[in-house]
Amino acid sequence: MSRTAQPFARHLSMMLASTAMIVGYSQMTTATAAEPTAATKLVPATPVGQNPMLAPWTGPFEGVPPWDKMDPELFPDAFVKGMAETKAQVQAVIDNPAAPTFENTHVPMMLAGDTMDRLFALWGVQTSNKSNDRVEDIDAEWSPKLTTFYTELFLEPKLFARYKAVYDKRNNSGLNAQQIRIVERSYDEMVRDGANLSPADKTKLVAMNSKLEGLFSAFSSKLLGDEKLYTFVTDKAELAGLEPGFVASLAAAAEANGKPGQWAIKNTRSSAQPVMQGATNRALRERVYKAFISRGDNGDANDTNATIVEILKLRQQRAELLGFPTHAHYRMADTMAKTPEAAMGLMMKVWPAAVARVKEEVADMQAIADAEAKAGKGPKITIEPWDYRFYSEKVRKAKYDLDESEVKPYLQLDKLRDAMFWSAGQLYDLGFRENTGTIPVFDPKVRTFEVYNLKTNENVGVFYLDNFARDGKRSGAWMTTYRSQQTLGGERNVLASNNNNFTEAAKGEPTLISLDDATTLFHEFGHGIHYLLQHIYYPALAGVPRDFVEYPSQVNENWLMTPEVLSKYATHYKTGEPMPQALVDKILASDKFNQGFSTVEYLSSAIVDMKLHDRKTPPTDVDKFERETLAEIGMPKELVMRHRLPQFGHLFSSDAYSAGYYSYLWSETMDADTWAAFTEAGGPWDRGVADKFRTILLMTGNETDRAEAYRAFRGRDPDVKALLKKRGFPTE
Repeated sequence: MSRTAQPFARHLSMMLASTAMIVGYSQMTTATAAEPTAATKLVPATPVGQNPMLAPWTGPFEGVPPWDKMDPELFPDAFVKGMAETKAQVQAVIDNPAAPTFENTHVPMMLAGDTMDRLFALWGVQTSNKSNDRVEDIDAEWSPKLTTFYTELFLEPKLFARYKAVYDKRNNSGLNAQQIRIVERSYDEMVRDGANLSPADKTKLVAMNSKLEGLFSAFSSKLLGDEKLYTFVTDKAELAGLEPGFVASLAAAAEANGKPGQWAIKNTRSSAQPVMQGATNRALRERVYKAFISRGDNGDANDTNATIVEILKLRQQRAELLGFPTHAHYRMADTMAKTPEAAMGLMMKVWPAAVARVKEEVADMQAIADAEAKAGKGPKITIEPWDYRFYSEKVRKAKYDLDESEVKPYLQLDKLRDAMFWSAGQLYDLGFRENTGTIPVFDPKVRTFEVYNLKTNENVGVFYLDNFARDGKRSGAWMTTYRSQQTLGGERNVLASNNNNFTEAAKGEPTLISLDDATTLFHEFGHGIHYLLQHIYYPALAGVPRDFVEYPSQVNENWLMTPEVLSKYATHYKTGEPMPQALVDKILASDKFNQGFSTVEYLSSAIVDMKLHDRKTPPTDVDKFERETLAEIGMPKELVMRHRLPQFGHLFSSDAYSAGYYSYLWSETMDADTWAAFTEAGGPWDRGVADKFRTILLMTGNETDRAEAYRAFRGRDPDVKALLKKRGFPTE
């Protein structure tokens, strides 16, 4: 999941918010190839005196972002000049005296806005990867201004008149299928986003969008404020049960925060989760858990509840202004699911089985806790949310003789990065050649890789990898592109980026990650593969529906646990020995373990999201709504939503995943069914299935309806039974 810029004319409704969400999870690669191709040729240098935030990108690989020149103070001037240039480009289309056609209207609009595309790529990194108080102030000031600019631009009556003229003649003007799809989708999108409103209502819409963007910025700033906080530990004995490498990283964090001799647990998932899972000190688990789930909900300057209430009110007012019954209906009009009812229908097919499984998991954990208390090895307790991960590890050990601490020494971050690169080569002929230090980066820890075709040596682009947590970087994991592929106007290569928040090992030690983090690594790389393989002509056909976005990334998770990957890359960080087959077998035997927890944790968030936005009267008490909705659906008391509303960045840092968090389940249904296709064909490395997956679904953007494309790939619609089976739930 990512907050990133969208190319100017690719997705008009996304541009109304100026930024959009994509995605909510070293050593040189072993591949060898010939010398870099002509695609790596240099681009001319920036003209003297030009704002480097606006200048065409220079250097190799068709030009790369000037991260070394990035300065927050340069952006306000760049925004002003970039908007002026974009306005002039659009005005030239409007003022064209010739009768509107696809070639003189849609084509120049798709080619317009290059400067702003580059600027948004830079600003996205500044706000997401390198934020600070000054960046937050600039974002708060400029996000509403940018939104107003784009809203007014695409509500311009003369521009819409040209789009409508082309639309009205689309079937008798010699357009091909792709061009007709662009014409129809662009027209529908402009209508959906207010092009037919009266002048007075357009003014209202502009004000709503501008105010919403300011609220999104405020929410993000408040949440980041709480995620900068630490839980400090003064007695090392409290850290019993945590891995030495992780403890060392906590000591380093404390020293960096001016508290040498202490240990600092940052208020983010990557730091809190290992404590929940491994710390034997129950009081510490509770303290870290409560700090983590209370982000944005502490009644202080960083409290987000009032901001969320305002966002919900404006969203519903906007939906009604645009002719939709609710915000959910508005946001889902251009998705695969189409309606809130369809999304809820899928979720409620899975929810009862997931809740039933949680009850079984809790019973297993409680039995262990009771037995320990009876034997005098622990206090008499009732399983609470801060106990779930800790005691589930005990159950895993009892049922499968599997301990997470036994697995982690084999999961070296650098090795697993090589593994995901190798897998992409085996499946899609993508090669990765490290070139860190030869092109600018925005942080010294960022590593870069030239991407090329293993068969032709043709350059595909550059891959940036920003793996580690730091102050000023938002939490979570996401993928983005700084430049996406298109053929119109000249073939462009891809600048793709994966961003994680792993805890870096102490200096001189390899970074070891959990199996969950390893899955996140492969997940985000799946997004990267999707964009690196894309090969479309028109940029307006690049952006896929939100409930398709997570599909390629979820499919890519499956290759992590294949024998070929584990035997080559899951090697012990001290001995270099591969993970023993007996341990692999135990991991595979437990692959359905704790699926109740993971499903309910996610699905409760998705259901609450949909119920929050599929209503005409938004709640005014966010905490109360959350509590009552969870009680209504029977949320088990032993766990909490993956994202409580006060910290639900997917929903409130932009519009992109609002009424859309269900999309992970929608995509996972296709993922499970796709993995079944590989299994049915004889294995995960079947090139016949991989080639169909690549050519029909990954390369084609949104050139055809994605449901139709899936049917072309699989021969039918996805079967939810594959998902239920994958999670170990009853299929009848």
